[in-house]
Amino acid sequence: MKKKSLVLLLALAMIFTLALSACGGGGSSEEPAESTESTASSADSASAAYDKILEGLNSEAVDTDEEIVVAMSPDFAPMEFVDLSRSGDDQYVGYDVLLAKYIANHLGKKLVIKPMSFDAVMTAVQTGNADLGISGFSWTAERAENYFITDWYEAGENETEQVVITTAENDGKLTAAENYAGLKVGAQGGSLQELLVKEQLPDAECVLMTDLNDLCTALLTGKIDALAVAQGNGESFISANDGKLVASGFQFEIDEKYKNNVVLVNKDNAELGEQVNAVIAQQKADGVADAWYDAAQMLGNIKTIDELGYDDQGNKITE
Repeated sequence: MKKKSLVLLLALAMIFTLALSACGGGGSSEEPAESTESTASSADSASAAYDKILEGLNSEAVDTDEEIVVAMSPDFAPMEFVDLSRSGDDQYVGYDVLLAKYIANHLGKKLVIKPMSFDAVMTAVQTGNADLGISGFSWTAERAENYFITDWYEAGENETEQVVITTAENDGKLTAAENYAGLKVGAQGGSLQELLVKEQLPDAECVLMTDLNDLCTALLTGKIDALAVAQGNGESFISANDGKLVASGFQFEIDEKYKNNVVLVNKDNAELGEQVNAVIAQQKADGVADAWYDAAQMLGNIKTIDELGYDDQGNKITE
């Protein structure tokens, strides 16, 4: 993995640059010269809450050479995505990035993020090329057999609401399971959405791809008819493609065991897994989950500061 890291980063940069222009994900497109100032002001407001949280976590980071390597697939706003207005490791943003920093701080280690495809995250944890996999994972029986799965952590409606998005031409036409008969429904390979499509839309053809941005492009170009996504991720794609993509109105039934996110740890490293469990318990006690999720949604252009009740400085409005 180390020898391929530079090539991977360059490839990811190209993928995300193309994906952001078509499918969104937190980046910003070019605006006419006369609107540059207002656009910058709006972007600053949207990122204010996130930047405050990030600054606090960075200030608590321990000065150490001992690393904890976290693998994630940064194509899943608001959990983890790429903000091309930032540089270096700071370009990886989202709720799970904040969680990774929080875990590293509490374990007294330096965070190293390894961006890779969703399925590669799982392989990296299994093979020891990453200590943790934090990438919007939900519990599944297969993962429970192959990994130490931590206690759940809060992630807004990201796992509790699983939906289908489609093109504007199909608005109102795909609200029930029977409407999907014979259609191509995309899902990320190895994801909860793959399982849900196969179980609850059995008459549809499940089309699997590695990258969610590729799936979004496939939807926009007519290669698939619909796309199964977590609620927050679907809102991100719809927001970035206003007038082109819509919520189908169909929502998957979610078993309780799938409703929260977990961290993947190597099966043979239960000690680390229990340490992460202790940090997750502390995160819940700190009560920061809602603020983190709000901030990630605003940064990813999923929800506005007005919708979530924040001012331009990133402060929650309480009155």
